[in-house]
Amino acid sequence: MFMKKTAWLTILLLLALNVPAQSQPSAPDTTGPWVQLFNGKNLDGWIPKFAGYKPGVNYKNTFRVEDGLLKVSYDRYRHFDGQFGHLFYKKKFSSYILRVVYRFVGKQVPGGPVWGYRNNGIMIFCQSPESMRIGQDYPVSVEVQLLGGNGKDKRPTANGCTPGTNIVIGGKLITQHCNPSASLTFNGDQWVTVTVEVHSDSLIRNYVNGKLVFQFSKPQLDPNDPDGKRLLQKEPKILKDGYISIQAESAPTEFKEIEIKEIRD
Repeated sequence: MFMKKTAWLTILLLLALNVPAQSQPSAPDTTGPWVQLFNGKNLDGWIPKFAGYKPGVNYKNTFRVEDGLLKVSYDRYRHFDGQFGHLFYKKKFSSYILRVVYRFVGKQVPGGPVWGYRNNGIMIFCQSPESMRIGQDYPVSVEVQLLGGNGKDKRPTANGCTPGTNIVIGGKLITQHCNPSASLTFNGDQWVTVTVEVHSDSLIRNYVNGKLVFQFSKPQLDPNDPDGKRLLQKEPKILKDGYISIQAESAPTEFKEIEIKEIRD
């Protein structure tokens, strides 16, 4: 999703991280059993949802498995036409460590939004695909935004975006939609590892290649967003759990690992 960079928010983020750049904490311990959410063979356990279609419709076979990779592919598209999609894992999670290895490949599909260039996302705290409106572009969720470089601009990855939600950074409620991380820019088709450490609603940390780049707490439904407001009629404001999904918003992307370890707080 589109990200407006603001100097004050970057300063706020660095204060919230509260760690010197030269001594950032490493990614959380990865010893112990991991559960592979992607089996490398097919989309078993995953549910696609595209704007304008019911859950379960994999529009133009956008999400597919080839050569052991989960791909977001647009080779069957002539034009994008706003067909935003998400691929949901079948169950909810609350406290966990999620690790994703991804890369951007090829060219953006014609008709994709300008901000969609090498732009994907890992959506956490998602509403269910069945609860989305038929024409809804994005699930109410918190997005770990994945960005690839364009060769000239600073484009950090593992940013925090908030479709239908708000988050708290450094004790302050943040209503700005997209908020930049402190990560490097990754140009070309290189593989990048993003690890997300989720302790229910109390603390969420994003790591890129083992470096802490973003953290927040208290993900919550936004009463000023139509979809967030609709969910507030029957769900608590503070989000303590939710589904995980992967985006398809016009940028060809490949994933070779999607694994999770549930933890106890």
